[in-house]
Amino acid sequence: MHDQGMDRRAVLESALTWAALMAAVRDVARFGLSSEAWAADEAAPSGGGTEPPAASKPFSSDAIKEMAHRLAATDFSQPTIELPAPFNKLSYDQYRDIRFKPEQAIWRGEKLDLEIQLFPLGWLYDMPVEIWLVENGQARKLTADSKLFTLGPLVGNGPDNAPFGFSGFRIHGPINRADYLDEYVVFQGASYLRAVGRGENYGASARGLAINTARAGGEEFPYFRGFWIEKPTAGQAGIIVHALLDSSSLAGAFRFLIEPGETTLMDVDVTLFTRKNIPHIGYAPLTSMYLTSPANLRRLNDFRPSVHDSDGLAVFNGSGERLWRPLINHKTLQISAFVDKDPKGFGLAQRQRDFHAYEDLEAHYERRPTVWVEPKGAWGEGVIELIEIPVDVEIHDNIVVFWKPAKALEAGAQYDFSYRLNWGEAVPAAWSGAWVAATRVGQAKTAGSTLFVIDFAGPAVKDLRDMPVCDLTQNAGQTSNIVVQRNPEISGIRVSFELNPDGAELVELRCALKAGDQWISESWMYRWTKP
Repeated sequence: MHDQGMDRRAVLESALTWAALMAAVRDVARFGLSSEAWAADEAAPSGGGTEPPAASKPFSSDAIKEMAHRLAATDFSQPTIELPAPFNKLSYDQYRDIRFKPEQAIWRGEKLDLEIQLFPLGWLYDMPVEIWLVENGQARKLTADSKLFTLGPLVGNGPDNAPFGFSGFRIHGPINRADYLDEYVVFQGASYLRAVGRGENYGASARGLAINTARAGGEEFPYFRGFWIEKPTAGQAGIIVHALLDSSSLAGAFRFLIEPGETTLMDVDVTLFTRKNIPHIGYAPLTSMYLTSPANLRRLNDFRPSVHDSDGLAVFNGSGERLWRPLINHKTLQISAFVDKDPKGFGLAQRQRDFHAYEDLEAHYERRPTVWVEPKGAWGEGVIELIEIPVDVEIHDNIVVFWKPAKALEAGAQYDFSYRLNWGEAVPAAWSGAWVAATRVGQAKTAGSTLFVIDFAGPAVKDLRDMPVCDLTQNAGQTSNIVVQRNPEISGIRVSFELNPDGAELVELRCALKAGDQWISESWMYRWTKP
């Protein structure tokens, strides 16, 4: 399975360099919190697992907001932590040889149906984060040392305070079996986080924020400086995690209420305090990997029919329209904007759930979650921005999507918004219409033309007596040979047509089904680019 998180940053930098839009960007390791009230207690004894420090500090959600407010009022700094060899330049294998001791899992044996395990600092994860445990209104800071981690032979012996810092944590619970605690949430790498629903494997990721993504001057990667994890009470279904976010443009407070299940839910409350004007910011950003599928005209020499964590962008816009945009691995960087007001939801979906669509015995892409963003309240005017980055291997996350407000964020201001993240098998918004079950693209019989085949399935077409009408539009080129027929294999409808671009290098296509005067399907949208 490919590694999420920092790989996406690397491939984005590469793609934007090809596009002459940005120079390489690399986060410098940072350490510590710019707040005396939350400064590290140097006098406290070490011990992150079962041995608490002597001192603790009062905690509240408002304290994290106040910390972010004070942080934003100061100049952004990037302090570094000096590490001895080999911890300053760990290889991938060395990093994996630093292992958390399972017996030291937070709250192990306390019958909470929940445990926390910690990740060490090192390798690509070079940004130290503070981790605090909250109980009865008091917070105590954990220390990364030999009490929590073992150093394998690839690393060698180290001092008692090695590996010197945390890079994140993961949450375990009985999501799949009542008698076993499986990992279902990870926070690690800048502001990246991942989760799964029941029976799923990790796939697409979320982030705290996206700033200046695919823009000149380079992307800014905000990072979580610290986490405060509230100890749940016995029988509590979810867990609350607070996070302090920082970057050169802003600081922010995040609150995550996480509930595992068939669909794992995260209710996210965000308060931002800006240092600068921010013209290009993305709320609720998602990242994923898409290499190839039958929807992709640019063929790759791979024995697997499809290779992707997500196969499309789903949108439920403010006017009540459902959109489906198949993801594509174009030859060049592509940026698409879907103008909207008060969106009801958007996300990266994995609709193809058949193993034979992938034929991958190791990755099992059919088990990757659909990640759906459900805004709370009115988000106003803006665009859902989709970025598709060309790649030739599957180890990189090359898809990004987020909500971009129409108005730039102003310096010295506060911004509040909330949303829910759904990690499950399908888009959770109920829909009685037809959805796009598959998109297939290939060479048409007519020279220079492309054949499109779209399958629609769902209640609106399952028992439809009369054949629906295909409404097909394009902004360039010519379409022909439009055929609408039943597809009994899926109890649905198949639409096929040919596109002749007539010399255009980019064509935007849109297709939907109508029964009489009513739209009965999602609007299928596709960006064709010259292969």
